[in-house]
Amino acid sequence: MSKRSTNRRSRERGFTLIEVLAALAIVSVIIMSTAALMWNVTLFFDRGTRGVSEADRLVLAVDRLAADFGSARFAQRLTAAGGVAAAFVGQSAPGAQPAKLMFVSAGNVSTGPQGEEVVVLTVERSDDAMRLVRRRAPWLGPRAQFEETKADDPVALIEGNIDIRFSFGKVAPDGTLSWQDNWLDESTLPRFVRLILRRRDTGADLLGGAAFVVRSNAPPSCVTDDTSAQCLVRAAAEPTRVNQPQGAANASR
Repeated sequence: MSKRSTNRRSRERGFTLIEVLAALAIVSVIIMSTAALMWNVTLFFDRGTRGVSEADRLVLAVDRLAADFGSARFAQRLTAAGGVAAAFVGQSAPGAQPAKLMFVSAGNVSTGPQGEEVVVLTVERSDDAMRLVRRRAPWLGPRAQFEETKADDPVALIEGNIDIRFSFGKVAPDGTLSWQDNWLDESTLPRFVRLILRRRDTGADLLGGAAFVVRSNAPPSCVTDDTSAQCLVRAAAEPTRVNQPQGAANASR
């Protein structure tokens, strides 16, 4: 009797092989379900965070470009033919991709005249992505080789699987607005600069053809942050005259 009682108590304290296997199967299902849930949560959280960061980066890039174009200065440079043109160059590469955009802006580079600097925007390819890179250099005056300016401090403003293009708006004396892909050897600055960002997969325009206002030649009544573009259009219809800086006049002789 004593031996039978001992065997019965031993069986009551342990687990059978079937019970152990069943417990392992249940635990495995729980672990796999938890891992799948955590992976999905991490994936969607990463996508959401990436989307927010890309949107924030685009907003910051637009703010930076708006500040640059808004502080553009009218300056003159020597052309390759020996003439004088505005120090604002927008060149397009084959395939309507802009290669370089250069202009003089009010900056923090103290070595240039009145702290002005040359802003250089280039569209560059990085693997399968395109990016808009901003560089800057001191503005050394009209006697310097403007298009040969060596700019530093590269900052990638926009990057992604997108096509990046600029176009330049010119207002005729009768008030009509026209757009062109290049701005070369012009005597004045463009009134507007349009940034076009299109997704390669869908063709969607990310900015809806946003246009930046260039206020360098604007009358005092138009040089405010809340001024509409129509103010510049009306101003362009009026006869204007831009005096040539003395330094540029001497350089052209």
